[in-house]
Amino acid sequence: MIPAFSADNLSPLPLVSVVVIGRNEGERLMRCLDAIERCDRSRCRLEVIYVDSNSSDGSPQRAAERGVQVLQVQPLRPSAALGRNAGWRAAQGEFILFLDGDTELQPDFLSQALVAMEQSDVAICWGHRRESRPEQSWYVRVLDLDWISRSGDTEFCGGDALMRRAVLQQVQGYDEQLIAGEEPEMCRRIRAAGHRILHLDVLMTRHDLAVTTWSAYWRRAFRTGHAYAEVSARFRRSQDPLWLRESRRNLVHGSALLLAPLLLVLMWALLPAPWATGLTAIGGLLVLLLLARTARRCAWKSPDRFTCWLYALHSHLAQIPILFGQLAQKRDARRGQRRQLIEYKTPSGR
Repeated sequence: MIPAFSADNLSPLPLVSVVVIGRNEGERLMRCLDAIERCDRSRCRLEVIYVDSNSSDGSPQRAAERGVQVLQVQPLRPSAALGRNAGWRAAQGEFILFLDGDTELQPDFLSQALVAMEQSDVAICWGHRRESRPEQSWYVRVLDLDWISRSGDTEFCGGDALMRRAVLQQVQGYDEQLIAGEEPEMCRRIRAAGHRILHLDVLMTRHDLAVTTWSAYWRRAFRTGHAYAEVSARFRRSQDPLWLRESRRNLVHGSALLLAPLLLVLMWALLPAPWATGLTAIGGLLVLLLLARTARRCAWKSPDRFTCWLYALHSHLAQIPILFGQLAQKRDARRGQRRQLIEYKTPSGR
């Protein structure tokens, strides 16, 4: 059982408030809480807060039985941002460690991150997130590489991160209007306030992505596109446009991929067979060269060449659902509508 924090504790060690957010995580949440119990506390004291977004699988009750403080939010429009804000505002710690309910904190990360946070200008410290079961599907095997980032100062962090409470108060936390892309948007405001975001070359969390179907893969990428469109539109005319380049690149890339089959059909319908055959062969060669270049560029993420080739295929294929996500957000904006939380997981994964 996770011991409750006492406000009367006079220990000189800093208090870290671990804020876990979740919705229908089931056994994943239990593994998350187990991992928190195992973490190294030589440099800190802990309090643990679980913020539940209207789960239907009994997660709040199970967390409460573990001695965790439970907050339940039941908004009309759930979002990770809303859950995280509710958690850190109820917390008492000088530092806030945000975790998603499908992650498992590594035992020594927190002690290493607190050392890095001794630099007064560092507002956020984060490490690598890696998949706990990359073998469960081709999707997870590939998406595992998405989590790997270069170490050092970064523009933004992921959902798992250690932050200074004072900085969260300064920027007023996450934007609760965003259903995705809330971390980069807040990090932009934190950097504008003169703070640093530091990525450590250490494992921070194991993650259970649980993407095993094409539809789940599509919805996850669709959500990314929605975030690109919404966040980039907000800062389009600013001196520090966030995701504008990525958004525009996807519009071109995704559209080209959608139009390629139509172009192939027209070519075979309008050109003599020898010409169509030759141009098809050239096109196929160009595709292979493009995939080879992408695989080579991501080789630093994995020593396995086949995984790198799969990742290269994913990098281009995902542009199609990302494009649809962008177009859907733009359509919603024109109609004055706001989309609900885009979920891709099944409840209570094993």
